[in-house]
Amino acid sequence: MLVLNRKEGESVRVGDDITIKVVGIEGGQVKLGIEAPKHIGIHRQEIYVAIEKENAEAANVSENLLNLLKNTKKD
Repeated sequence: MLVLNRKEGESVRVGDDITIKVVGIEGGQVKLGIEAPKHIGIHRQEIYVAIEKENAEAANVSENLLNLLKNTKKD
């Protein structure tokens, strides 16, 4: 993991298209401003993990449903 020190108002560039700026530091929290192309997903880590979990569960349900349909007898 790359660790950088930045002060309020300073930025970090990620590639050519993404800028992350330290907007504020207050009460033990850092407020970040992120500029990125709209097609780049930006999520808090805990939200990203929840989305991955839901997607995995949805894929599992779809697989179970497909298996159920495959095993259904045709009359």
